[in-house]
Amino acid sequence: MNTPDSAIPEGLPEELRKNLRDPMWRLNNLYFIVVKGDEGEDDLVVKFKPNRAQKRFILRLWHRNIILKARQLGFTTLISILWLDHALFNANQRCGIVAQDLEAAEAIFRDKVKFAYEHLPDVLREVMPLKRDSAKELLFAHNNSAVRVATSMRSGTINRLLVSEFGKICAKFPDRAKEVVTGSIPAVPKNGITVIESTAEGRDGEFYDMTQQAMALYDQRKDLTMRDYRFHFFPWWQEPNYRMPVDGVVITDEDRDYFTKIEQEANTILDPQQRAWYVATRDTDFAGKPEKMWQEYPSTPNEAFQVSTEGVYYAKQLQKARTEGRIARIPHREGTPVNTFWDLGKSDNTSIWFHQAFQFQNCFIRSYQNTGEYPAHYAQYLREMQQEHGYVYDTHYLPHDAENETMNGASVIAQLRKLMPGQKFVPVERIGRRIDGINMLRAAFSSCFFDEENCKAGLIALGEYRKRFNTSTGAWTEEHVHDEHSDYADALRQFAQGYDPAKTHIKAAEPEWKRKLRARSGGARNPMTA
Repeated sequence: MNTPDSAIPEGLPEELRKNLRDPMWRLNNLYFIVVKGDEGEDDLVVKFKPNRAQKRFILRLWHRNIILKARQLGFTTLISILWLDHALFNANQRCGIVAQDLEAAEAIFRDKVKFAYEHLPDVLREVMPLKRDSAKELLFAHNNSAVRVATSMRSGTINRLLVSEFGKICAKFPDRAKEVVTGSIPAVPKNGITVIESTAEGRDGEFYDMTQQAMALYDQRKDLTMRDYRFHFFPWWQEPNYRMPVDGVVITDEDRDYFTKIEQEANTILDPQQRAWYVATRDTDFAGKPEKMWQEYPSTPNEAFQVSTEGVYYAKQLQKARTEGRIARIPHREGTPVNTFWDLGKSDNTSIWFHQAFQFQNCFIRSYQNTGEYPAHYAQYLREMQQEHGYVYDTHYLPHDAENETMNGASVIAQLRKLMPGQKFVPVERIGRRIDGINMLRAAFSSCFFDEENCKAGLIALGEYRKRFNTSTGAWTEEHVHDEHSDYADALRQFAQGYDPAKTHIKAAEPEWKRKLRARSGGARNPMTA
């Protein structure tokens, strides 16, 4: 949409006024940026022109946008200039840029926003003068619009908001990330524009959650409301400059298998120069660590959040389960008894897996975790599952220390038995070594099925549960890392160590559809459905 004449200051040559009506002409002709020179050269001042990825983004720009990207594609530069342009040619607008810390925010402002304004043609700066010029804000005298930077923008209305490297904010400053979500983003009106851009930083935090939600909407091809986020993904292989000569770059069979997999998943072809660039960048910049490339130069959206399986206890078992389709939609089977497997903690998380045995399959239909709660909370959660989903409980398997672990003067298992009379809570016998229990679970994994949605948090934790690395010897130890992921793993280990299907003490209830069919037939049991 062209800019109206009223937004363009008087006193300019007519030819320039005509060109200024076109936002794309302005974007390709008005602004200058600093780019890094080749090795040994000084930085260069060049006229900004959107690259291929930036043009794709402009065409798909929505009210709310999430960008998951490879490094050095210039999105912070693009959006900084878009915000400057918007402020220059629209009255009473507030454009904001949020960065991970004040130093980063001021660097973006100085090197991108302020630099671009100061290198506008003299004739434009004369008719678009500054009313306020600081290290954090430019306020324009001709139309009362402004561009500013900060680590949060809770106060006032923000018509255009960029959150730069939000993944890093979530990973390093979780409180600041919450402030962005609860303060800065709500400050943008429905008809405004929000852009959140970042490389990935693991599977925790607001950026991961928001990206997963936006990806789900994209996969479903649903029409977006003004409050929905449009998902934008820009992999490394779409960037034309990410190529290099193949001479001297060793491509292994493992590398070739990886590239074949990516070509199939992304429906693309990776030429030899692209493959050479990828391998050389991984081996030179990241010491050969593939997980760093997944994070900084992802090939697919899911890979961006992938973590290394090196040292992960159940990596092979989880991969096989996915390959065999055992991580899928696994519904609760009405009338089939439900078992639970627990890990307890006071300051740690208390984790629970919900399980049904069906023929020779062990189906995990739900996982749940909370922290800082007493047994009454978990008893209430079990009752809610009964009421909402019709769970019929058989046995609740708790770790061996449930008889000794006390809260409010009584053991955890005693409190649970009192809170849920008639339910069977049993401690699982302690084994000599943790690794023996881990190996028992590995052996049982081939019979396990997991609901991909209701067990999502538990599956992520299993994928992160790993051995401790000894930096002195440069090798993995058999000692596990005790963190937020180990509790879910310890809870599932109770299944391998304590579950015996022969000891199921509740007969499966007759499903409702069978009862109705029998009622219609006068009470006689049909031998084909009984």
